[in-house]
Amino acid sequence: MPSYRYIVRNQQGTKIEGQIDAANDIEAAATLTSAGMFPIEIKPVLQQAATGKVRRVSGQLLAGFYSQLADLLKSGVPLLRALKILHDQTANNNLKFVIDNVYRRVEAGETLAEAMSRFQTVFGNMGIQVIRAGGEGGFLEESLYHIADFTEAQDDLKGRITGALVYPILLVVALIVVVTGILIFILPQFAPLFEGLRRKGDLPIATDILLNISANMKYILAVGIPVIIVGVIWFRYWSSTDNGGRIVDRFKLRAPVAGKIYEGFAVSQFCRILGTLLRNGVPIVKSLEISGSATGNRVLSDAVNNASENITGGARLAEPLAKSGCFPRNVVEMISVAEEANTLDTILVQIADTLEKRNWRALDLAVRLIEPLLLVVLGVVILGIVISILLPLFRMSGV
Repeated sequence: MPSYRYIVRNQQGTKIEGQIDAANDIEAAATLTSAGMFPIEIKPVLQQAATGKVRRVSGQLLAGFYSQLADLLKSGVPLLRALKILHDQTANNNLKFVIDNVYRRVEAGETLAEAMSRFQTVFGNMGIQVIRAGGEGGFLEESLYHIADFTEAQDDLKGRITGALVYPILLVVALIVVVTGILIFILPQFAPLFEGLRRKGDLPIATDILLNISANMKYILAVGIPVIIVGVIWFRYWSSTDNGGRIVDRFKLRAPVAGKIYEGFAVSQFCRILGTLLRNGVPIVKSLEISGSATGNRVLSDAVNNASENITGGARLAEPLAKSGCFPRNVVEMISVAEEANTLDTILVQIADTLEKRNWRALDLAVRLIEPLLLVVLGVVILGIVISILLPLFRMSGV
């Protein structure tokens, strides 16, 4: 039986805090009231022996939960029994805990969307809104299938982007490690040999610079590493502010090569979420609010919010999106045609599919170009260090 932490006042007006076991918060309130207490606040004690706080659930696991719940409901299994079945067969402790809490709140009289809304970290705002629309519109099973497909597609997209960037990141790390290792362990061995050339002024400038860097490497690392850490912490804080975040998001959209790819993925995500929400009966203003925030970019989100305000005033979606200048012209044109044909939800999903295919081709091409470029940079840097070491040796041997 779950536990609830409460704050009450007794008949004398004294505030009392404590904990009580009850089937749900309504039962806990009834028990306290019958004892002559006046409840002020009752909150569930979210305890998990193995996982601690409620954390995010992987996209694949969450998509499986949505799909299986839809299958059970479609087969005529009551909601509470379906949640109980999924709770018993789930191996993930975090998801098991969440399903148990959702089950108890639905049992206490809440709708599925209301119960899930207490765990937005797990289900996300968009998923909850789609499920709420499905519950209110009588197409809950269909909405669960849609959100399952969308969740799986988003998880696959994140995985493919991460996989595409792994090798370039490893090359950059390898470059840093190799150069640092040479400066710390190899160059100091040659310093005594080159001391005579340095006193005569015959030591090449490149070699002299490298030897100075190598000799001061421990100081550079002692100062550089804390500065980098502080800089990263400051940047993360600054970019989380409203003004800083907008500057960073604007740079992401305008960055050479990468900006177009980033914009393409953000716009495709906006189109897919908006199309999914509209298909599931969510009002367009609410759909724009959710899909705008889901782009992950404040500049695009502002453009969508302005479009939402114009739609409230009677304008079409394509007009304010075109004026913002943040959306590709061909996308705006397709949205305009879809609005005239009253097929906006279908066309938006098709736009998302087209953009993702185009973005993947561009990303694959960029990664293929970056990999040899990084290898060339790595080779040039190491070759430059080797030449800087060999030049003084040639002079010492009289070659």
